[in-house]
Amino acid sequence: MTSAELDDLILQINRSLGTTIVVVTHELSSVFAIAERVVLIDREARNVIAEGTPQELREQRSDPRVWNFFNPRAGTRNEETDRGHRSA
Repeated sequence: MTSAELDDLILQINRSLGTTIVVVTHELSSVFAIAERVVLIDREARNVIAEGTPQELREQRSDPRVWNFFNPRAGTRNEETDRGHRSA
């Protein structure tokens, strides 16, 4: 079963049962295919660092961890580069 087929199955189950489903994934394609809301958790600190729709989080620039997760091809952001300084 492909990830796209699994996404379709999750959506079918959600529609037929009409209930909330919690999916844990690191696959951005799945996030944008099936999620209405996303919670991003810091694994080490064990706390929520962001919550919103996939599109809201993709556009969020206030936390580099959120930006880097949702925009992996855009390049890594950090506080120094955000202030216009280059890291060595």
